[in-house]
Amino acid sequence: MAIFEATVEIRACPGAIFKLTHDHARRLEWDTLLKEARLLDGAEAAGLGVKSLCVGRNALLGLAVETVYITYDPPWLAAVEMTRGPALFDNFAASIRHEVIRPGVTRVIYRGHIETRPRWLRWLVEPLVNKSFGLETKRRLNALKRTLET
Repeated sequence: MAIFEATVEIRACPGAIFKLTHDHARRLEWDTLLKEARLLDGAEAAGLGVKSLCVGRNALLGLAVETVYITYDPPWLAAVEMTRGPALFDNFAASIRHEVIRPGVTRVIYRGHIETRPRWLRWLVEPLVNKSFGLETKRRLNALKRTLET
C-alpha cells in the first residue's frame, strides 16, 4: 500500500487550524483540490461518525469521494475513510494531525493512501495516483497556511 504525506508549519494554534480544516462551509476558502465540500445526512458540524462529500476540481475529473470520520479528537487529530467513491478507488483513507512546535506555531501532517482499481493494474496506477495526491496535498496545506497567516 502506497502512502502519501505532506507537512507544513503554520503560525497559528492547533485549535484554529483544526476548526478551519473541518469547517465544510469554509473549506473552499483554502482547499485547492475541491470544487465542492459538504457534510451529509443533515450534519451541521464535523465529528465522529459524520459523513462528508468532497468533489475534486476539473484536474481530478470531478471525482467525488464520500467519507466518514473514524477519528475526531480536536484539536489534535482527525481521520476519515471512504464509504463511497469513484470506480478508480478501491479504498481511500487520510488523517490530519497537529503538533505544537512552539507557542503559536503548529506542524500540520496530512497522511493518506489510495488503493486503486483494477487490482491487477495497481502496481502501475497506484504509485502515480498517490504521487499526484501527495503533490496536491502539499499545495493544499500551503494554501491553508496562507489563509491562516494572512
